Amino acid sequence: MAETGASPLPSTPPARSPLFRAEQFVWLTARVLEQRLFAYHFLHGTPDAVEAALDAYRNEDGGYGHALEPDLRGPVSQPLHSAHALRVLDDIGRCGGQRVERVCRYLTSISTADGALPAIHPSQRGYPVAPFVPVVDDPPSALLATGPVVGLLHRNEVWHAWLFRATDFCWQAVESLEKSHPYEVEAAVAFLDSAPDRSRAEAAADRLGRLVREQRLAALEPDRLDAYPVAPGYAPGEHHFPHDFARTPDSLARAWFTDDEMARSLDHLAAEQQDDGGWPIRWHQWAPAPALEARPRVTIEALRTLRAYGRFVG
Repeated sequence: MAETGASPLPSTPPARSPLFRAEQFVWLTARVLEQRLFAYHFLHGTPDAVEAALDAYRNEDGGYGHALEPDLRGPVSQPLHSAHALRVLDDIGRCGGQRVERVCRYLTSISTADGALPAIHPSQRGYPVAPFVPVVDDPPSALLATGPVVGLLHRNEVWHAWLFRATDFCWQAVESLEKSHPYEVEAAVAFLDSAPDRSRAEAAADRLGRLVREQRLAALEPDRLDAYPVAPGYAPGEHHFPHDFARTPDSLARAWFTDDEMARSLDHLAAEQQDDGGWPIRWHQWAPAPALEARPRVTIEALRTLRAYGRFVG
């Protein structure tokens, strides 16, 4: 056959490897956005392709909707959708510029009285939503929604007037945590890992790590899960493990766990890959579509965590 001058196709992982099985799962089940994210992270895909897929979820108000976060259905913008979008843009090195300026204007418009974000804006009312997600008229500020957004913006050196009060809220919320739950702790880590005041962040993370161990929020022995309580309101078996808090070795949360504890956690994560090639979701599955749409994202996150710790090359 004559040479066409076309670029060679990216190499694919060896057949039956964990990465190859995950790739087949993604092509079979994922939305276009997760397909392009998988290609970007593991098959030399382009950031332009990811950004084009993400644009389908963007609204005129600068926020994101259309079930970008699968448990919130409907077209309206929500803080959790925007947090998801910022994570995607951070992944591909595009978390800046006019696009993020528009997101910050949207965040300003929905902020609570203390300048932070509610977990769910009341505009969600009237659209399908997970039964464990409360929709109220005057929602309180939530570290769960605010911490990851503020952390991502600091990580990418985005400066906007909204950030000042939101950052103050995150410091107050993180440093006053007493009784917490795993998702809130993960949000705190997302903030602390990128907060500009590194000495303050390290001190807050040290205190938070002691809280996690004292309250047994991380399952340190995956073969003895009955010894670790599941947080109230969580699904049966919705445990969290060291790798859920320290997704990369350079996270402040990595210091919370010994090498043996982290190794057991990563072994457990690798073993969770299912026969269809994807990783499971551990939270409540309330409808078929949200569960199906969430699993490819969880699969990509699992692969990225394993790769960050040197468990495979891909």
